[in-house]
Amino acid sequence: MKDIYWAEKELVKSLPKMEKNATSKKLKTAISSHLEETKQHVSRLEDIFRSIGVKAKAEKCNAMAGLLKEGKSIMEETEAGAIRDAGIIAASQKVEHYEIATYGTLAAFAKVLDHKDALKLLLETLKEEKSCDEKLTSIADTNLNSKAE
Repeated sequence: MKDIYWAEKELVKSLPKMEKNATSKKLKTAISSHLEETKQHVSRLEDIFRSIGVKAKAEKCNAMAGLLKEGKSIMEETEAGAIRDAGIIAASQKVEHYEIATYGTLAAFAKVLDHKDALKLLLETLKEEKSCDEKLTSIADTNLNSKAE
C-alpha cells in the first residue's frame, strides 16, 4: 500500500501537466475528472491505513516513477496535437493498468485478511480506475487515433 500511496500522490502532481499538454477537449476533461478522483484515492488510502491500524506512509514506487517518466518523455518529444494526445492516452492507460493490477491485488489481500472496510474502499477505487481506462479507450476510439495516424 505504501507504493500505491506514493503513486497516487505523484499522479496528483502529474495529471495537471498532462491536462495542460493535451489538446483534445474530451481528453482534457477526462484528465481533469480523474485528477479529482485521484485526490479521493489518496484520501481513501489514508482511510485504509487507519482502518488497519497502520500509519499512512508513502514509499517510492519505481514502477509508477517509470511510467510517469515515459509519459513526460512523450509530452516533450511530440508536438501539440493528435499525436501527443494519442501518446498521453497510451501513457495514461499504462498507468491505469498498473493501478488496476495493484488495487485488485490489494483487494484480494484485504479479503483474505478479513479487512472488510479496507476491501470496500479498495473495490471502490478499483471500479473508478477501470472506468477511467474505459473512458480513455473511448476517447482514443473516437477518431483520435486515426487523426494521429
